[in-house]
Amino acid sequence: MDMQDTITHANSSRRISGEYDLHYHDAGNGAPILFLHGSGPGVSAWSNFSGNIPVFARTFRTLCPDMPGFGASPAVVWEDAYSRVAADAVRWFLDELQIPAIDIIGNSMGGNVATEFALAHPERVRRLVLMGPGGLAVNTFSPAVSEGARRLFEFLADPTRPRMAAWVDTMVSDPALITDELLDERMTNALRPGAIENTAAIFATFNDPDLNTLPPLWARAKDLHTSTLIVWGRDDRMLPFEGGLFPFRQLPNAELHVFSRCGHWAQIERKEAFERLVIEFLSRPVE
Repeated sequence: MDMQDTITHANSSRRISGEYDLHYHDAGNGAPILFLHGSGPGVSAWSNFSGNIPVFARTFRTLCPDMPGFGASPAVVWEDAYSRVAADAVRWFLDELQIPAIDIIGNSMGGNVATEFALAHPERVRRLVLMGPGGLAVNTFSPAVSEGARRLFEFLADPTRPRMAAWVDTMVSDPALITDELLDERMTNALRPGAIENTAAIFATFNDPDLNTLPPLWARAKDLHTSTLIVWGRDDRMLPFEGGLFPFRQLPNAELHVFSRCGHWAQIERKEAFERLVIEFLSRPVE
């Protein structure tokens, strides 16, 4: 895509089908980077990263797939915990695009998926950026069930606009960022036929003993030797930032950056600072 053109949802959209059926966004040239979105009602790659894609596409080939069961990518049969199914979809996606190794930025559950992929295929991951990553946080000082998680499951049980607004409110430090347009988009996506049931089924895979035969992700963190930048918002009410101290201590090659005045969506709430931080990290020589 010519970077003089405005990057839109339509002109950056692509689809690839085979072992998986994935919709994705592709913009820019240069070394490839992969953005993996989080979970929750109405989420997609575009809803998570549309504001960041044009900035990264100035320097990198920026790839943003809708992971299976989210956005415009259909669900599959969940024969393993979701994060490992999605990590396998990443493997297939990179195979199809003939990309042997890549930098990965994962937000929330996308950080979980990125970590699972890096543990399974360390030779294919150059560097990792993990933003409030699910599965790695150990909330020693916080309630077992966060406010954000409670609000999310309240919406899944009763998918109304007020409950969506209550959940989205837990994603940010500054409620002024919650616009009617954002809520409209999330509600439209969340109420597509089968979307609520599919989202609930995805979360259920994390608690199914038949699918979770490996130790929890945080217990395997010590085996991840990839150069990693951990990013957290101090005011994160979905995954409280204290939980980030454990992976920071356990990952052998990690550094931690905590943003003040920031919730779970660092890429939105501290957009410019986040972009500078990540671009600087990805511009370093690979260790």
